[in-house]
Amino acid sequence: MVRTAGPALGLLLLRLLQLLSLPAAAAGGSSSSRPGGPGDLLYISEYFSQSAQKLSFYSWYGNAKLFRFQVPEDTVLLRWLLQASKGKGPECTSMAITIHFRYGAPPVINPLGTQFPSNATVRPSYNLTMTLSITLQNSTFMNITTPAAGDWFIAAHLPQAAGKIEVKGFSTPCTYIFQPDMFVLRLVDIPVLEPDTPLQQTIASPARPLHVKVFIPEYTAMMQFTLRSCVVNSTKACAIRVVLGSIMLPQSFQKTLSCKETVDCSLVLHSPPWEKWLQIMAENLGTDNASVSFEMIASFTACKPGSTNSFLNFYNSLNQSQSTPALGRGPNASTPGMMRNTTPPAVGAANNASDPGTFCLQNQPVIREDLDVASVRFRVINGPSIPVHSEFPTLLLFNLNTGMDSGGTLVVNLLLNEILCVLFPQTSLSIGNASVFACMSAASPVLTLNITQNCSTAFFQGYPLNVTASSTEATLIIPYPETDNWFLSLQLICPRGQGACKKAKANVTVSTYLTPCFDDCGTYGQCSLLRRHGYLYAGCSCKAGWGGWSCTDNTKAQSVGLQNLATLLLTLSNLMFLPAIAVALYRYYLVEASVYSYTMFFSTFYHACDQPGVAVMCIMDYDTLQYCDFLGSVVAIWVTILCMARVKKILKYVLFVLGTLLIAVSLQLDRRGIWNMMGPCLFALIVMIMAWVYHGVKRRHCYPTSWKRWVFYLIPGITLAFIAISVYAFMETNDNYYYTHSIWHILVASSVAFLLPPRDKHKKPWAWSQKLICRYEICRNDREELYAVT
Repeated sequence: MVRTAGPALGLLLLRLLQLLSLPAAAAGGSSSSRPGGPGDLLYISEYFSQSAQKLSFYSWYGNAKLFRFQVPEDTVLLRWLLQASKGKGPECTSMAITIHFRYGAPPVINPLGTQFPSNATVRPSYNLTMTLSITLQNSTFMNITTPAAGDWFIAAHLPQAAGKIEVKGFSTPCTYIFQPDMFVLRLVDIPVLEPDTPLQQTIASPARPLHVKVFIPEYTAMMQFTLRSCVVNSTKACAIRVVLGSIMLPQSFQKTLSCKETVDCSLVLHSPPWEKWLQIMAENLGTDNASVSFEMIASFTACKPGSTNSFLNFYNSLNQSQSTPALGRGPNASTPGMMRNTTPPAVGAANNASDPGTFCLQNQPVIREDLDVASVRFRVINGPSIPVHSEFPTLLLFNLNTGMDSGGTLVVNLLLNEILCVLFPQTSLSIGNASVFACMSAASPVLTLNITQNCSTAFFQGYPLNVTASSTEATLIIPYPETDNWFLSLQLICPRGQGACKKAKANVTVSTYLTPCFDDCGTYGQCSLLRRHGYLYAGCSCKAGWGGWSCTDNTKAQSVGLQNLATLLLTLSNLMFLPAIAVALYRYYLVEASVYSYTMFFSTFYHACDQPGVAVMCIMDYDTLQYCDFLGSVVAIWVTILCMARVKKILKYVLFVLGTLLIAVSLQLDRRGIWNMMGPCLFALIVMIMAWVYHGVKRRHCYPTSWKRWVFYLIPGITLAFIAISVYAFMETNDNYYYTHSIWHILVASSVAFLLPPRDKHKKPWAWSQKLICRYEICRNDREELYAVT
């Protein structure tokens, strides 16, 4: 049962410590308690906490903060304490925090309502919402009784991002903090129910439910749980409820057995989880003083695998796979990643199989080959084509229980090759509407495909696939598969009856692999590897308006024409630096002209490489282009303002070089900080103002002295600069970036052309060109003039 509430934080902590018998001074540790006499069970309470995380507005999965907890075995109560807080500034408004829960793997969430890939099967996550309105803090808790042992994940995020591009340091965003704590109460020495062995138990009070566990062996097809000799106070039939299984969010398939006014009752579980402990909880539904006694018994029906005579075939196939060049290993190398399944598989051909009546499934050995983080390839030893029959299912085991596989995407592909006759393997059969039904499930396989055609086990809803002669291929995509052993069951199904398929088998090619991101997020996405306390998982960051889990949703996608337009605007707008370069050369400002040329070049090719769509061209590494673009932009502003100051040349060039070096260091430390641009600008403005004041005092006249200089150059240049800064700081969003940033290019370049001071009076227009063709006589005259001045 899952319960949530929201009391005050102090009372909540006190109540948690009381209920779990956890001493307040032992936070992060454990304590034990025995609620009754010596015959009662021993309870251990434990507390787990993780550091608080700053929440982000949601635009892709990387914005969600992920928390991973390990729930111990024999846990009977799990309680999460969820705490959220916000800053005190006026920018901190009311905010809703969404929290998702999932067992076995990170939650698959879709806050934006986008589409998943066409073959993906997704089940909504369990979530709740916390609201921070007037108060700066809020807390709530959630209870889960009899939770499944293993990994539990929590993901928290804020609502959808507004899309505005914030300049770092220009505004102070509100900080929202979230921290989950986990309290568990587990049993020590919990009674074990042995197979086919009655276990006598007594429930003294309805307030104290009974907890028992039973181990499910491998290849268990069916489990029958029986409750018998159930009496109240040794006189009459009892009223009792038994819950089998554990809670696993977002979906839970606990089985309930209610025994009311009866002595015996039973429950049958098909395909219970293999090689796991099954939790059983019994509750007394009678009065407070009623003592209930009863017997429990569990019996198992095994599903015998194929004939052990096929072991030689398996061994020979294994040797062949070791020597094949495709695996990239030498003939004497060992086979890494071999599955734990050591049961001899069934033969690869139907004519080698033993009597179908002696077994109920056919194993196909699988090798696990680890390639990279969350990247695994599974190879079928006798494949890739495997035989599928109608009398029994064909079973493949995929090991995904390493604890690091749940952060990727599991892809299963089936391809029906042909349906052959068993007696004459070279003869193809045409069986009307015959199909191969498959089911992908965790913990245990589905063994009754030909009877129920229902892809579900005792505690798990599987993922069905179906291939026919008309539709020969089927694909299944499972984002973030649960940490467990996964089973693929395949069986040939004939709608006219299974008798029509007895003389046939289907050859099906099975391709299964685990990848960080499906299809590497496509053309308009980037697969990013995310990390949380050593746990690695992957997510897709989409661009050019594309969205969805794998960037396959083109609802808001930009057309190719719009992408080309955006690229042209962002690149060609830099050509507005050409007038500024021409003015600088005309007025003999060669260093400034060189800086503007540098800025124009790298800004053009940086934006050509920075495009999200297909209209992309990168002449060098993206990070190098970005750094050079940012450096050129800041240095261009720096040299322009210093040039306007009209200081001595030696001082100007010293400031040029020294400022450029300091700007380069600052950008390396923090490339997007607002002070990387504002710092040099303010310092240069101070130098310019001081120089202008000095010139004004010296000449006893306002500087610059000409009113035409103010009206036709300075005021228009300053106006263009302020408009450019306003557009850059307040108007840019993700949607309008391509034209607002182009406007920024145009305005900044235009302002430079207006703000550059006039040339020195003794310098002729385009005087730099004469220096390029300087002859010996001219150079000698210059030296003589220099000598005379000195």
